[in-house]
Amino acid sequence: MNRPTYYKALKWAFLLLKEKQLDEQAAEYILLERQKWTKTDLIFKERSEMPVAAWQQFQADVATLLTGQPAQYILGQAWFYDLPLKVTPATLIPRPETELLVAWLLESTPATKALRILDVGTGSGAIALAIKHELPASDVWASDISEAALAVAQENAQHLQLAIHFRQGDLLAAVDNEQFDIIISNPPYISRSETRVMDYSVKNFEPQQALYADNQGLALYQQLAQTVAAHLKPAGQLFLEFGYQQAASIREIYQQALPQATIQIKQDLAGWPRMARIKLPD
Repeated sequence: MNRPTYYKALKWAFLLLKEKQLDEQAAEYILLERQKWTKTDLIFKERSEMPVAAWQQFQADVATLLTGQPAQYILGQAWFYDLPLKVTPATLIPRPETELLVAWLLESTPATKALRILDVGTGSGAIALAIKHELPASDVWASDISEAALAVAQENAQHLQLAIHFRQGDLLAAVDNEQFDIIISNPPYISRSETRVMDYSVKNFEPQQALYADNQGLALYQQLAQTVAAHLKPAGQLFLEFGYQQAASIREIYQQALPQATIQIKQDLAGWPRMARIKLPD
């Protein structure tokens, strides 16, 4: 193909990705990110002929997309809460559903109040960095069991000039005797039995340590439930993201472990129960 217009290049990419039953919109996403364009920019320029370098890069990107690799890993960057984050195969790609969890925390928190907040299983640092950006007066901590993931999170914090206390370790073991006003976590929650219905790109490219958990995906919630009270101040809150079929189990786990706590379940934009807020008494 000679140098096409942006419109024809995208049409070509869409057809190739559709044949492999891959996400067609990944081609548009990667093109916009490479060009640093908005969708409005593309509308104005889609009939323009692509420069040689841009066309060569796009062909290479589409070839990699056809292997199933997510666009964010190809670019080495993902967006979360309007923040650009470095991502690598050592970190999960941040999801829009997790933005809803952060938004719920922010809605529940006075912006001017200085709080101690911990993000457990921070990965790329997405949750911790979004919170620190929105609540600059708060003292934000982040932990992860993965040294490689923490290195990415620290790089993101430095790039965004946001001060976070990073700790390596398994769940709350990373923070010893520290106490917090709020703990938030999006831990691994997928059961191995669900592998056959997962997207190819997720199960083949994203870090398995950050995806899967034992006991039908509930093991880490059970572990947190047994240890979290010692790390929360009076009236402290725990915010959790979980799988769309796990709400009843999450409620049961935390009712048994923290009988005095108030438990609230919230739905995502698709109407699935995907988030919980567990609040200790004063």
